[in-house]
Parts: sequence; structure tokens; C-alpha cells
Amino acid sequence: MYRQVLDPLAGSLLWSALCAALPLLTLFVLLGVFRVKAHLAAVASLVLAIALAVLVWDMPAGQALSGAAEGGFYGLFPILWILLNALWIYKMTEVTGWFAVLRRSFGSVSTDQRVQAILIAFCFGALIEALAGFGTPVAITVVMLVAVGIAPVKAATVALVANTAPVAFGSLGVPLTTLAGVTGLPLHDLGAMAGRQTPLIAAFIPLVLVLLLDGRRGVRETWPVAVVAGVVFGLAQFLCANFGSVEITDIVAGIATLLAVVGFLRVWQPATVRQAPAAAPAGPTEAATAATTEPAAGTAAGTGAEPALRGSALMAFAPYLIICALFALTQVGPVKDWLTTNGTLHFTWPGLHVETPAGAPASAVTFKLEHLKGGGTVLFLAGLLTMALYRIGPRTAAKAYGATLHRLRWTVVTVTAVLALAWVMNLSGQTVSLGTALAQTGTAFALFSPIVGWLGVAVTGSDTSANSLFGVLQVTAAHQTGLDPVLLAAANSSGGVLGKMLSPQNLAVAAAAIGLPGSESTIFRRVLGWSLGLLAVFALIVYLQSTPVLGWMTV
Repeated sequence: MYRQVLDPLAGSLLWSALCAALPLLTLFVLLGVFRVKAHLAAVASLVLAIALAVLVWDMPAGQALSGAAEGGFYGLFPILWILLNALWIYKMTEVTGWFAVLRRSFGSVSTDQRVQAILIAFCFGALIEALAGFGTPVAITVVMLVAVGIAPVKAATVALVANTAPVAFGSLGVPLTTLAGVTGLPLHDLGAMAGRQTPLIAAFIPLVLVLLLDGRRGVRETWPVAVVAGVVFGLAQFLCANFGSVEITDIVAGIATLLAVVGFLRVWQPATVRQAPAAAPAGPTEAATAATTEPAAGTAAGTGAEPALRGSALMAFAPYLIICALFALTQVGPVKDWLTTNGTLHFTWPGLHVETPAGAPASAVTFKLEHLKGGGTVLFLAGLLTMALYRIGPRTAAKAYGATLHRLRWTVVTVTAVLALAWVMNLSGQTVSLGTALAQTGTAFALFSPIVGWLGVAVTGSDTSANSLFGVLQVTAAHQTGLDPVLLAAANSSGGVLGKMLSPQNLAVAAAAIGLPGSESTIFRRVLGWSLGLLAVFALIVYLQSTPVLGWMTV
């Protein structure tokens, strides 16, 4: 049995925490400063984390390697299983020409790229996050953004930043449900508090997206629709989280925002419309090489030509409507109960015998395999239905699947290595040493509380995992410092969402979605400033909520 130690380096928590930060610093420096390819940076950081686990934290080498294997498998399933099937669906719409129709359909609402980005990345992405999560919104919205002519790397940046607003309430509230489970705090109280935090950031995200796309000129020309989207989303989140249900908060907010934006665009359009160049690429695959032009309508399906069918806009959206419908179906009472009973396996990972510093079994030693309930399986079923709907033959679909697998070959290495890194750091105690060191700051911990959540999501790529990892730590620190445990626990989840945009596995998902594996370092540099800037603002908000200045917001 291996028991985690908080201060293995010279008995000092500070030095141990600094040592624990080395794998993360190595990863981010290699990506952001030296522009090393993501899969190489991830493998190097993993090797360092294993060495520290064995040599400093005194974790048995066999258990360190077993933990790395567990994390790598989690990278394959569910994360890469989700990404693979999401991109397969895109590939089938591309080869049949329906994706070109989808691009044209967005133009019927607004021909302005900046408005289309708000509709796709912010509104539609929130709906996907509400139902799925685990990188699904980024994988889907990135290819849709490129389809309307946005440059690939810029599309990836926009999708990652947009994916911050709904994450705390994503996957039908799973992050907060998990937080309530590990802390013992009432779910409604946690949801209500998060609903008084995340809307303050979400309200400004559409303006940030426009700024990313078109600078100050874009903000000046499209601020009315950006403000409508942000305010409606934030208000809907607040109302539903405080007076409704945590589980449907993002669904309500996403639908309300989509309807509000579409309705507003009926009476207002930008005075100056910014469109894609005439030769803009039709999808990520072409964007990685050269521009393409749309073929003539009316040619046969399966040739990449644009179909000329009545009601083609609805048909073009059909795969994504199928995805939403299937995810919604998995949450219906009897279906959800059956999937929970028969669609999930729990087992102890071989070779792991780990206890927390308090002597309790580490949660990570039990693996949860959602083979039927998982988002990737739902997406695979959506792909089969897309085949039937578009009348795609098995050979064409299999060829598209093979092409998608080939495209993800380096992403597989990156994601599995990063998740292996996260598991080694978590199981050895490195991550807990980092979080505990921050908790030693007394009442000022309210300022650092969101940073702990941000760190957890940056490491694991999941707000749910960060809440599992640091939820109890936040409550313990609150009791020690006299702060509100509900405030700090909610801040862990709300602050964590700001780390998702630069989590290495999410960067890998975005890079794969645009067809440019190896561009993770470029995307990382573009989102780093926004992640840190928004985190600084949010940390100040949470600190003020712990004082009389904004304390009225927590009552």
C-alpha cells in the first residue's frame, strides 16, 4: 500500500509544491516558449512526473507505471473515442457535400463571420456542452467555424475560449453533482453559488470572441449582438441555477441565447458585414493545405458535391440535431437508469494500492468505464444514423473512418501522454501538494481558491475531475480560515473552467479538429493570455465575494 505524502522534499510543503509544479512548467514551457510538438512535450513531461513520483514521493515504480497506464487508457476512452466519432461524422458530411450546405445555411441567418462565430461557438457550443462535454463541443464547433470561412487556428482559439462559459454546468450538471458528492454540501447551494459566479464571466465571452476574430473594429461593429448573447446567457444561467435545476441550466441558457440572438438579428445586422474570402476553405482538411471552391449543386451524393434538395438546410443540420436528440434521450428516466445499470463498468485498476494522506483509498484507483453510456458511443450511434440518413455506403463510411484515424495518429500520443501525466501527478500526491500549499494562505485563500480549480482543470482537462481532486481540500481550507465552504467549493468549479482552454488534451482536440496536429503550441500561445487574464479577474471577484464588498451576492 502506498500512502501519499504532502511534504516529501525535506519535510517542506513549499519545496514539495515547487517540485510538483515542474512537470506542468516543463509542459507549458516546451509548448509555449520552445514550440516543441505537443506529443513530444507531453511525453517528456510524463517521464519527469514518473521520475519525481518514484524518486521524491517514494511511490513504487510499478504503481507509478500502472497509474500512467490508467491515465493513458482514460485518454483513449472516453476522450479520443469522443473525438474520433465526432470527426467521423464531420468527415461524412464533408464527402457528401452536406457540410457546404451547412456553411450556406449559416449565411441565411447572418453573412457576417463574427455573428456566425457567436451562434456556432457560443450558442450551439453551449448546447453540446450541456449534453456531452469531454471535448465534444470543441471537436464539433471547430469544424463548423472553419466551414464558414474562419482561419483554422483562429477557429480553434475561438472554440476553446467559447467553451469556458457553460462548463461548470456541463454534461447535465455532472461537475457540480460530483462536487456535491465529494464534499457533502447541498447540490442546490453549490449550483446557486456557481450561478452567481460564472455568469459574470460568461456575459463578456461573446465580446472576447469578436475581439479574437476582428480586433477592436469587430467589437465596435458587432457589440450589440455580442452583448445580447452574453447578457441573456448569463441571466438564464443565474435564474435557472438559483430558482430551477442545476442539471438543465446550460440547456435553458443555450436555447434562450440562441433564440434571443436569432430574434435580435431579424431587426439588427452589422452595418458593415465581414465575410470569408471567396476562396475560403470548406473544411479543416482542405484548410490545412489549400483553398477549395464549392462544386456545382445537384451531383450525386458521396462525391463531395453540394446537394440540391428541398429542405436542405434542415438536412445539413440533421447530424447535429441527431447528436442533441440522442444525448437528450440518454437522460430520460428509464433510459438513463438502464444505461447507468448496464452501460457502466466499475473496477479496481490492476496494480494500484494508493491511499490519500488521510488514509482513505484514492478515488483514482477505481476506473469507471462507460462503454454504452459514454459520449463517444452516443456519437458513434449518431454516425450510423447519419450514414442511413445520407445514404452513405459502408465502404465510403469505413474509408472516412480510416481517414479520421490516420489524421488523429499524433493526437492519440498527445492525449494519452497528457492524461497519463495527470494520473501520475494525482496518484503520487504531487497535485495535492500543490493545492495544499496554496491553502496555507489564510483568509487570502479566497483569492487563490479559483486558481486551485484552474490548476486541476489545466492538468486533467475536466472540471469534474478537478472537483473530485480538490473539492474536499477547498472545504477543509474554508473551515480552517473561517471562509464560506460553499463559496470556495463553487469557486473551484467556476474557476476551473478557465483552465480548460489551455489544457493540453483540449489543445490536442482542437488541433486535430482543424487538421493541423502539431499546432498545439501556436494555439496555446493564443489562449494563454485570455486564460490567465480571465482567471485574475475571476479570482478578484471571488475574493470580494468573501468580503462585505460583494458578500451580498452570496446570501
